Formats: sequence, C-alpha cells, structure tokens
Amino acid sequence: MKRLALHWQILIGMVVGVLFGLGMTYIEGGKEIVQDWIKPLGKIFINALKLIAVPLILASLIKGVSDLKDISKLSKMGGRTIVIYLITTVVAVSIGLLLVNIIQPGNSISEKTRQELVENYSGDAQKYKDEAEKQKDSGPLQALVDIVPENIFGAATQNRNMLQIIFFAIFFGIGLILIPNEKAKPVKSFFDGFNEVILKLIDLIMLAAPYGVFALLAALVVESPSADLFKALIWYAFTVVLGLLIMILFYNLIVWAVTKKNPSTFLKGISPAQLLAFSTSSSAATLPVTMERVTEHLGVDEEVSSFVLPIGATINMDGTSLYQAVAAVFIAQAFGMDLSLGAQLGIIVTATLASIGSAAVPGAGMVMLVIVLGQAGIPEAGLALIFAIDRPLDMCRTTVNVTGDASVSMIVAKTIGKLHKPKVKEWDDNYHHKK
Repeated sequence: MKRLALHWQILIGMVVGVLFGLGMTYIEGGKEIVQDWIKPLGKIFINALKLIAVPLILASLIKGVSDLKDISKLSKMGGRTIVIYLITTVVAVSIGLLLVNIIQPGNSISEKTRQELVENYSGDAQKYKDEAEKQKDSGPLQALVDIVPENIFGAATQNRNMLQIIFFAIFFGIGLILIPNEKAKPVKSFFDGFNEVILKLIDLIMLAAPYGVFALLAALVVESPSADLFKALIWYAFTVVLGLLIMILFYNLIVWAVTKKNPSTFLKGISPAQLLAFSTSSSAATLPVTMERVTEHLGVDEEVSSFVLPIGATINMDGTSLYQAVAAVFIAQAFGMDLSLGAQLGIIVTATLASIGSAAVPGAGMVMLVIVLGQAGIPEAGLALIFAIDRPLDMCRTTVNVTGDASVSMIVAKTIGKLHKPKVKEWDDNYHHKK
C-alpha cells in the first residue's frame, strides 16, 4: 500500500487531535491525562524545531553567501539581484503586517479563552513582559548594538539571539569568498556537507509532525475548548492567503512595469513551476523546472537564470516572510499582547533576514518562525495555534516564493539587456516545447 504523503498525515493528525481532545473533555480526568501524557509529545516536537534553528541558520546562510564565489563577479547583476530580492521580501513582510493589523484575526478570540491561553503558557508570557521592561530602559541604538555578538558561542546558545547568528553567518560567508579558493574549499565543503545533514535532520523531524500536531491540538482543545479559537484560525488562514494573492499581483505589476510583458504571458510561462511548488512545498525541488520555464518560455538568458534562481531559492522567501509576519502578530493578538511599532519593525528585519537562511524544503518556514517569535518576545508555545493548518499554507507560500524568483530573474535580465524572445513562443497545454 502506498504511503500517505506527509501533508495528508499532518492533516489527519490535526483532525484526530481535535476529535481526541474534544472526546477527552467529556471524560472525568481526561484533561489531566492529555496534559500529563499527550502534551509533552507536542513540547518535544517544538523543542526539536528549536533545536535545529541555529544549525540551520549557520549552514544555510554560510553556504548561500559563499556560493556567490567571487564578490567582484557580482558586479551589476549580483548587486541588483540581491537588492531586488531584499526589497520584495520587505514588501511581503509589510503587506503581511498591514493585513494582520487591519483584519486582526487574533482579536476574535474571547477574553475568557485568551486568559486560558495566558494561564497555560504563563511562563512564556512572563518572559515577554520581562523583555519588554528591558527594552524600555534601552537606548535608541541598542537594537543595532545587539546585532553584533561579543561571543558567537554564547549567542548560539539562545534562540532569542538569532540576529547575531545571522550577522555572524553572513560575515563568515563573506570571509570565505575573500580568501584564496584553495584555502576556502575545505571549509566550504564542510558547510556544504553540514547543510545537507541539517536538511536531512529536518526531514526526520518532519516525520514526527503528524504526532506533534496531534499532541499540540489535543492539548489545545482540552485546555481551551472554545469555538472562537477555531474561528480565529480560519481568519488567520484567510489573512495569509489574501496576502499571498496580493504578492502575486505585485509580481505581475512589477514584471509588466519593467519588462512590458503581459501578466497573462508571465503566469502562463511560470504556471508549471507554480503547480510543482504547490504540490512539493519545496523551492529547491522546483528549481530545475523554474529554470527551464524562465529560460525557454519567458526569454531570460541562461547566464542570468543560472545565477538569479539558485540564489533566490536560498535567500528569496517572500511567501514565507509574509506568513511569518502574519503568524507572529496573530499569536501575539491571541495572547492579548499589544506589539509596539518598534516590535513590528523588528519583525520586518528579523523575518527578512531569517528568510535568507530559510532552507528551500518543506517545514523550514516553521523553524524560521521560531526565530521570529523568539526575537519579538512572543511565546513560542503559540505555534500550537497555527501548526494544524501550516501544511496547506506552506504549499501556497512556496508557490509565491517560486513566482518571486521568476519575476526577479526577468527584471534583472531586462535591466542588463539579457531578456530575449522566448525560445518557445506558443503555450502548450501538455508542457511540451519545440526542439
């Protein structure tokens, strides 16, 4: 019998967890059984995600930066690529924050349910309050000071210091580029292998996702059996999907403005890659198809696509960044936390930089969300609120990630005179192209 795909297993785990939790609320002592014997499994799963966060940042970012190989070769194309990627990521995070503050999905939770959540995760809430008090006493440039670690090993021991880890990884990667290739090669080979190991560990952790979801949802239901919580979850999903649709529209507009290509031509050309991204939830797995579509069907020179798209699969995660912004504020709203403008600007910075180190594989976005939550002082236990529907949203945001990569490759190609007539002029419903 064919094994069920992971996303179906997660959805089944979600449904079973909710039903099990509801059933246990009708059994005397059922709540205590779930809290003592089921909830710890969910906690272990979250801990595993947090465990892999620092190694993932180090491995992915150092590999991604060092893959640029020669800073002098970046010149016009490299500089424009990275700047455009960063701009689109900031736009994505900003759209997410704007929507979540307008729609406020977390505020639909009743005060009673909110109090139950705060009581259940009082330790995390207290950490947030303590951190907020510290920030009040800090100077205006303290956030800048905090980015540069005085001890990388000390910074690596806390998930709350992820910006310091990101700074060190980028700095280290630049150092690798600047030293002679024969000296850099063994170090780079180590981090290439290290990155592969970390990606495999994520695969292993995600095998436990259905059980982690079951435990998290069962515990959530018995501790806060309120319909308004699930209503808020629907509004949260709506906010994320709406933001992702706006990003697709944004890509079409900038492609049209820069290249004068009809939006329908762009969407037809890239749609097979979008469909594959949706089904696999992996920008990396979709990369070969993305490169073929933009080169053969959208007219991007191979020299541009072979540089821009692999870099994009590493550092351009617009859909993931938008989702992280919405998720972070939604969780804060659910816990009754009023995030200041400064805290939300911090989310923009952290989500943008974290997306640079986000691996192009399923589940990595959830690991990166741990970073964003930790940096903003939002209870990481709030992951329980959103993990149940993360897989379908992961499929949607990966589609946006791939669309963003393709649009940036067209823009860069146009600005340096490397955008030509497509080799395949006519749309073929069977995705065959002329030889």
